[in-house]
Amino acid sequence: MSWEFFLIIIFGSLLILMASAIPVAFSFMLISIIGMYCFFGGSSGLEQLIISITTSLSTFVLLPVPLFIFMGELMFHSGMAPLLVETLDKWLGRVPGRLGLLAVSAGTLFATLTGTSMASTAMLGSILVPEMEKRGYKKPMSLGPILGSGGLAIMIPPSSLAVLVGAIGEISVGRILVAIIIPGLLMATFYSGYIILRCWLQPHLAPSYEVKHVPLSEKISATFRYILPLGLIVFLVVGVIFMGVATPSEAAATGTIGTAILALINGRLNWAVIKKSVVSTLEVTGMVLIIIAGATAFSQILAYSGATQGLCKFATELPVAPIMVIVFMQIIILFLGCLMDVVAIMMITLPIFVPIVNNLGFDPVWFAAMFLLNIEIAGTSPPFGMGLMVMKGVAPPGTTMGDIYRAALPFIYCDLIVMVLMLLFPKVALWLPGLMR
Repeated sequence: MSWEFFLIIIFGSLLILMASAIPVAFSFMLISIIGMYCFFGGSSGLEQLIISITTSLSTFVLLPVPLFIFMGELMFHSGMAPLLVETLDKWLGRVPGRLGLLAVSAGTLFATLTGTSMASTAMLGSILVPEMEKRGYKKPMSLGPILGSGGLAIMIPPSSLAVLVGAIGEISVGRILVAIIIPGLLMATFYSGYIILRCWLQPHLAPSYEVKHVPLSEKISATFRYILPLGLIVFLVVGVIFMGVATPSEAAATGTIGTAILALINGRLNWAVIKKSVVSTLEVTGMVLIIIAGATAFSQILAYSGATQGLCKFATELPVAPIMVIVFMQIIILFLGCLMDVVAIMMITLPIFVPIVNNLGFDPVWFAAMFLLNIEIAGTSPPFGMGLMVMKGVAPPGTTMGDIYRAALPFIYCDLIVMVLMLLFPKVALWLPGLMR
């Protein structure tokens, strides 16, 4: 059987299973088991599949995942988020779109602790949306900044999805975590610029209001108490990886301890918080491991069928510049982001795209950074982005999905600008990893 025909059978079967509401990871696993048994030696094929899955789940690379997730859960359940928002609020004056800028700055900070976009969006929405409604903010300026800023959790370390991409694509996790820093900060900068410009041109979207004067001493005191310790935790996670002092796993463990100490100092850590955080971490980690198992099984069957090698050969022999192949990949991911959830996109594309990227001679870390940005866009893309669903849950009564879609679009455009910059200037993602020891 040719690899082309085999690939058609595989993807056709996947579409049928996913249309039957079978979870994505289980769909991939089921197809892989049937394929290995029927086409690759029966029980011996299954034995090889089990060995591959066991090896992939036992790798040291996955150790940061539960630790990063636990950091975010501690942040969420301990209730430290409102304290950080309140501190940032003290520093913002009467700038256009003040609460929108607060959402971006808080989202950037939350990204360093939550590691997941849905948790960040939920926290920002529950804290800021009621205040925005009270101040008369229109939906483009109350929902949009929170949707965009929530997605920063994917593009600012520590990012659980970055670890997942590294594990599935067999790419250096430490280099990916460092590579996404500059693109993530660029996104936050573009969001802020857009908010200021639009609120200056259309003041009715974010009416100005009287801001209570806060003494400088109070601002500094709150910053030292809440913001600087967070900065130290960020350094413990990202800085030590960048300097080559610690592995991502060691950095994640240090950051988790730092987050727990910060919650304890602020009187926010108790057994109830720990229990909720541990249970949530176990649930999410279990899901991640199932995803890894499904992706590994799918990669294995693609490799054994010759599909991976065939696709690599096809891509390298195309009569176009290699960079156009990368552009085409990004377009495919953007299209899938409008129709599928993030997990399905990762499991379908990474096992195919990463070998092609390597064959074309591009840096896989650069591709991984662009892939994560694309995944961030997928999370806010109509109609099925998970960030949109979370936003619907925290939005005020009467908010329609159409309102949320329209609010998300300008921030998706900002993301696309950053993606174009990464395509044109790979150093945007590769400069910092190039400085690593």
